[in-house]
Amino acid sequence: MPKLNFRLDEPLHAALMRRAHGANLSLSGFIRKVLEQAVDERKSYVFSSQDEILATSIQILSIVATSVGQQSPKALEQGMAQARMILAERGLLGGEDAL
Repeated sequence: MPKLNFRLDEPLHAALMRRAHGANLSLSGFIRKVLEQAVDERKSYVFSSQDEILATSIQILSIVATSVGQQSPKALEQGMAQARMILAERGLLGGEDAL
């Protein structure tokens, strides 16, 4: 199997690592899938279904958070704190103030 070596700037590397982690793939496995898609015009974007699920989940959670916040601001605050902790554990926050 041929081997490729190339350099990435730090922000691109970090973004690729997050996407690979989110797809439950190694960085090499993620990049291989993206490259396979890039050379096969018949394939759709490799992770589009996950992106669609994520977008729908964000919309639903936004509606729920709005409703909870109107009924109990303290419950919303506790839920957001717990969400930050879970996201941080998984390396899914861009910074400490991301949420």
